[in-house]
This record gives sequence, structure tokens and C-alpha cells, in this order.
Amino acid sequence: MERSLKNSGRPTNSTKIEDSDASGAEISSSASYDSLNGDEHDKRTSRDRASIALPANVAGSGALDRLIDTARGYAEASTAGNTNKAYAADWKHFSRWCRLKGTEPLPPAPEMIGLYVADLAAPTGKAPTLSVSTIERRLSGLAWNYRQRGFTLDRKNRHIATVLAGIKRKHARPPVQKEAILPEDIQAMVATLPYDLRGLRDRAILLLGYTGGLRRSEVVCLDVHKDDTPDSGGWIEVFDGGALLTLNAKTGWREVEVGRGSSDQTCPVRALEQWLHFAKIDFGPVFVRTSRDGKRALEARLSDKHVARLVKAAVMKSNVRSDLPEAKRLAMFSGHSLRAGLASSAEVDERYIQKQLGHASAEMTRRYQRRRDRFRVNLTKAAGL
Repeated sequence: MERSLKNSGRPTNSTKIEDSDASGAEISSSASYDSLNGDEHDKRTSRDRASIALPANVAGSGALDRLIDTARGYAEASTAGNTNKAYAADWKHFSRWCRLKGTEPLPPAPEMIGLYVADLAAPTGKAPTLSVSTIERRLSGLAWNYRQRGFTLDRKNRHIATVLAGIKRKHARPPVQKEAILPEDIQAMVATLPYDLRGLRDRAILLLGYTGGLRRSEVVCLDVHKDDTPDSGGWIEVFDGGALLTLNAKTGWREVEVGRGSSDQTCPVRALEQWLHFAKIDFGPVFVRTSRDGKRALEARLSDKHVARLVKAAVMKSNVRSDLPEAKRLAMFSGHSLRAGLASSAEVDERYIQKQLGHASAEMTRRYQRRRDRFRVNLTKAAGL
């Protein structure tokens, strides 16, 4: 089913920013391991994930079987869909590694996991070297998978902890922060977008992501109403003063208030209203794919990767940081640049930025502020020196 574009009298020239394919989580894995056989074993172990069953002394029944299915659904919903996919890939990679070494992944053996971690940090052959943060993510994935199978992985075991500590000491680097998009940048970026349907959508994505301080997953997870779709991560309400976004974020439910702007050209709420009106969207996902000619809204929800690609394409087209080589500019900006841009540009008390970004601590918010006055509070002078 397609949603048609009303004849608005606006030009319908297409933009070079292409829609992204619906895809899953971004998962880094070793191609050499993934090329091994063993798919049937992986399918079997993946079915064990989040296993819910009756006690041995309880007889099954139709009613209990239905409750088991319901409980399994809730168990899978305990973590985000992309997280589930990443953890499944972590287990698949580790299982194949174990078979390659002549052992089995169950029960957990700290000695083997320590060797696995070492192999991730200093692999042989063509396998890529993983960063410390990715290795820690892999360990979290293994710990989660072991819990689903009734085991406990003790990450403090010396065979794991000491190896990981050595990897951190030898290989850890300060996190690479994406460049913040400043007010003049976002204005230049939206000015490059056409007024066909795709351009209206992408304008709303950029402005809403920027002023809401949203993660790219939070932008595309929005529905028009509460509970419109099973994969919804929140919904929107539009008022005279602005838009209220209710999001099911990493730290739980939170509300994000996006006020109306001083100009229609850069007002996020106006951009959102235009997109919904001309795309004829009154139910389901807010941001969906469009036809190739950019004139019809489809039903498929956008992938969060589209936000990252959109930011990069708009940065290049608007000549933001044109003094730098193209490759460096592409590497500097991503979907996270929108959140960093709000945190760096909003001239308000820090606690309001912290609330908008959904951070539990002010210290986390300060990591996003690229041009804050670090020495505004001078404890040296306050101490009388």
C-alpha cells in the first residue's frame, strides 16, 4: 500500500539522498570465522535463547503453553531488538570460534573465554582487530547468552579480568567524538533539501533530531499514536506551543519537548506537520520510506542508518567544514552529531540539556558539549590562589 502526495504546487525534483534499506543492527564480526560451516548448530543454539519452560513436575496444557509463548515474548522484549540481534551474533561468533579450537561454548570456561578475548585483540590471519569497547560489548553479549541458558559468566574471574585489563592498558584509546553540528550548519543543511516528499521528510528528520537531541534510533522509532505498531519506540503529540515526544529510551520512558522555532524554514514542528500532511500519515510510523521518485510515502519504517547517511550527505552538499578533505568530513559527522550539536549550541542551564538528552548525570551531558567553557568555575581562584 502506498501513501499519495497531495498536489501542493511545490516542485517535485528528486534529491540525491537515497532511502536506506531496512536492516538490522550494526554488528562487527570476523569474516574468517563467519565463513565457517555450522549454521545448523547456530540455529539450534539461537532457539535456546530466552528459553522459558515448565518445571519437570508440572504437566503441560494448552493454557500453560500459551502462557509460555507469552512469557517468551516478554523475555525477548526485555532488551531492544537491535541488542538482541547483536547478542545473537556475539554468540554465533563465539560458538564458531570454540568449534574451531576443538571445544564447546557450554558450560562457560573462563580460561577459554580469556583466550577468545585475547584473540579478538590480537587476531591471527585476516581477522580484524577489535577495539576495547567492541570486545567489552562482546563479553556483555556472552554474559547475556549464558544467563539465558542457566549459566553465570564471572567476568571478574582472573582468566578474563586480567587479560581484559592488559588489553585496555595496551590498546585503549580515548573515544573518538563526532563533530557537533552548529546552528549555522543545520540551517545550511536543510536549505539544500528540495520540497518534494522525500525532502520534506528529511528536513523533518534533521530538525527534529537536532532540536530534540535524539539518537538516530529514537528518530525512526516514533509512531503517530501510542501503540500504533508492535515495533514502536514512542509517539508524538502536536500542540500550539510545540511537539511532545514520548520515548521508550535506554533509561526508560521519557518525554522530550520540542518547541516551535522563530522561523518556518527551520521550525522542527512545522517541518513535522508538513511531512505528515503531504505524506498523508495519520497512523503507524512517522518516518517511512518513499518511492524512488520521491512522490509517494510507503509503509515501511525507515532504518536508523538512513539518519546517519542523511547527515553525511547534507553535510557534504551544504559544504560544512569545506576546508577539510572530503574523506575527513565524512568521518567527522554522523547521526550523533545532531545530539552533540544541541548540547553544544543551546544557551541554557546545563540541567535542561541533560533532561532533553535523557542523561542520568551531568558528566555524561558534558561529554556532548564540544565548545563549553571548561574553566567557568575556577576552583583555583575560589581556593584563594
